[in-house]
Amino acid sequence: MKVAVVLFNLGGPDTPDSIEPFLRNLFSDPAVLPLPSILRLPLAKFIAAKRVPSAREIYAKIGGCSPILSETKAQAQALEAALGRDFRCFISMRCWKPFSDDAVAAIKAWGAEQIVLIPLYPQFSTATTGSSFVDWTRAAAAAELNLATVRICCYPEQSGFISALAGLIVEAAAKAKSGISYRLLLSAHGLPERMIRNGDPYKSHVEKTAAALTKKLGMDDILVCYQSRVGPMKWIGPATDSEIKRAGADGKGIIIAPIAFVSEHSETLVELDIEYALLAKNCGVKDYIRVPAVGIRADFIAGLAKLVSDALAGKGSTGYDDCGTEGRCGCRRK
Repeated sequence: MKVAVVLFNLGGPDTPDSIEPFLRNLFSDPAVLPLPSILRLPLAKFIAAKRVPSAREIYAKIGGCSPILSETKAQAQALEAALGRDFRCFISMRCWKPFSDDAVAAIKAWGAEQIVLIPLYPQFSTATTGSSFVDWTRAAAAAELNLATVRICCYPEQSGFISALAGLIVEAAAKAKSGISYRLLLSAHGLPERMIRNGDPYKSHVEKTAAALTKKLGMDDILVCYQSRVGPMKWIGPATDSEIKRAGADGKGIIIAPIAFVSEHSETLVELDIEYALLAKNCGVKDYIRVPAVGIRADFIAGLAKLVSDALAGKGSTGYDDCGTEGRCGCRRK
C-alpha cells in the first residue's frame, strides 16, 4: 500500500519579498488572531505591514530568508529512508509555500492509498498543529481527496524525540568550561496566557517534555522557559530573557536547548544564537552554550518512523496516552 506521510510545519519566507505575505498569512489565521474575519483580515494586513521592517532585519541576519523549508525537506528525506519504499513524505506549511493545497495535489498525483498526518510540533497547540489540521481538512475536501487518514497529534514524551534532545544536551555539556556552574534552560516558544486558560494543552505538553528530559539526563539546575513573545498581551512564563538575566545575577553559565523547535529557523538562529547570546554576555553570564535542534538526528527520525508505523498498526495515532486536547486534535485515541 502506498502511504503518504504529511509533515506539518509553520513555514517561513523564502525571499525578502515573501516576508510580508508570510506575516499576513500568519496573522490571518483565526487560531492566532481569534476575531471575526471582517476584523481579522484587515488587522492581519496592518500588523504584517507594520512588522515587515523589523522582520527584514531579523531575516537579513540569516541570509534574507528562513531555512525551515530546506530543514524540513531533509527531515522528510530521512523519514522516507527510515520508513521504506512504500512511503513518501510530503510537506505542508501553514503560512508559506508549500501549502496544504500543494501537498494534496502532490499526493493525488502520486496515487497514495492512505495518509498519515504528523506535525513537526512535538507539543500540541491549537495555534500550530490544530490550525494545520483544520487547513488540511479544508484542502483535502476541496480537492476531493477521500483517503483513509490517520492523525498523529503530539509526542511530547516520545522516546526517540527525548533521546535525541538528551544526546544533544550531553554533547553540548561536554563543551562546558571547568570551574563554572551551569544552568540548563529548556526554551520553548511562548503562547498568550489566554490560550492556556481556554484549554490549550501546550504548556502542559512542554512541561512533560521537560520532565522526561530531566529524568533521562539526571542533571540538577534545570528550568523551563518561554521565548519569542510578541504583542502587549500577557504570555506564559518564565520568559527566557528573564532567566538569562537571573543566571547572570547568580553567577552561572548557561546551556540553552530549544525543546519545541525541531529545526533551525529565526527563533533559534537569531533569537537564541545572536540576541540571547548578546544578552547573556551583557548581563554577566559566565558562558553560553546553545544546543542544536534535533533536525535529522537518528533517534528523532526513528521516533517519527515509530509513530507512523504504530498509527498504521492501529496502536493509536497520538503516540501518547493522553494528549490532553479533549478531542480537539481529531486524533484517534488509544
